Amino acid sequence: MNKFPLSKQIAYGTGMMGWSVMINLIAVMMVYFYLPPEGKGLNMLISQITIFGIFNIMALVTASGRLLDAFYDPFIGRKSDTTRSKMGRRIPYMLYSIVPSVIFCILIFYPPQHTAATSNAVWLTISLGLFFVATTTYIIPYNALLPELAATSEEKIRLSSFQQAGFVIGIVISSFTNNIADILQQAFNLSTREVAVQYSVIILCIIAGILMLVPVLAIDEKKYCHSAPSTIPLKQALKESLRNKNFIYFLIACFSYFMSLNLITNGLLYDVTVLANLPESYGSKFMGFMVLLSLMFYPVVNILVRRTGEKKLMIFSFFILAIAFTGIALLGKLPLEPRMQLFVLLAMAAFPAAALGILPNAILAGIAAKDVKETGDSKEGTYFAVNYFAAKLGQTFGIALFAALTIYGKDPGHDAGLRLTGICGFVLCLLAGIAFTGFKELED
Repeated sequence: MNKFPLSKQIAYGTGMMGWSVMINLIAVMMVYFYLPPEGKGLNMLISQITIFGIFNIMALVTASGRLLDAFYDPFIGRKSDTTRSKMGRRIPYMLYSIVPSVIFCILIFYPPQHTAATSNAVWLTISLGLFFVATTTYIIPYNALLPELAATSEEKIRLSSFQQAGFVIGIVISSFTNNIADILQQAFNLSTREVAVQYSVIILCIIAGILMLVPVLAIDEKKYCHSAPSTIPLKQALKESLRNKNFIYFLIACFSYFMSLNLITNGLLYDVTVLANLPESYGSKFMGFMVLLSLMFYPVVNILVRRTGEKKLMIFSFFILAIAFTGIALLGKLPLEPRMQLFVLLAMAAFPAAALGILPNAILAGIAAKDVKETGDSKEGTYFAVNYFAAKLGQTFGIALFAALTIYGKDPGHDAGLRLTGICGFVLCLLAGIAFTGFKELED
């Protein structure tokens, strides 16, 4: 196999930057857009009526919006494993999914009514489901390229580092949604805040689509990947992957971690504006601070993993992140200024964010590569599909949990629900760390 050059590694990471922008637009802005805090210039677009006194409509919508997508994951993963094409097994799916991803992400923020209405809930359910189906068609083949492009554990961690750098830069880009909306509203005298946010979303989605196109144009899959298409049926491939005990421990930790991560991303603007009583524009400043600090830790993670191994570093990161979560429950209650409290919390989360961004994809690539060696069947896409299914379940339950907790308070002076997200995040990260203690370190 031809050695994968640095320029191509950067191009590969750029693809993740693109879909990260859209994924994090959903994570950071969707709940805030449909269920805004009071006094932010946005209308409530979905009712806060509860079902069984626990789940509000937003929680049910976000969960059901991903139901079709979740069952689609194994299909697209297996489809890319078995594809024979002049462009390769993965690149064709990445290419044809970009435009639908951009369109459906935009449509999520264009509900038919400007006040709380059932039609908005239906619209969001359908557009959210179609968006995730479109992005899944890109993301799973994209991730399945990793074990095929990187042969050794060190190469996998390096390529995963470029992936994660792209992902966190995508988070930063998406966090500028409100800043762009501020500029547009002032420059063009837009009638409402809702319209300004919508235009901001359109701009960011187009940028995301262009970034997603970069690896499609830059990487010759036939030149750098020599894996043969898989031949076994989907059901058998799933059974074989789920019999892998290491993979099961990985999935449990992944589910818990992504559930906690979505409590952070969905709660960021609320924590800034409600708990810390700061303007929305501070959201991008805080996110930029954490990302910059996190990027500084990337070389440290690459050095430490060679000394301690992946398992110990993963567990340590889960536990540090759990401690950081407790600070959300106390935000604005300590003698330290709320703005400084947020900087301290984000500084604590920076190293775990770096380690938990880089290591999981590298570990999963190792699990998939080991399976290929042992079975002779190239089912990398199946492994990444099952993992992405678990991650999306975690994300879905995380969004649903956050939306449900807003019932108990999301406004200034009535913020108990937001503080509960910190307690829930602590428990979830602790569970992820405990689950990963069962994982057995991989060898090249």
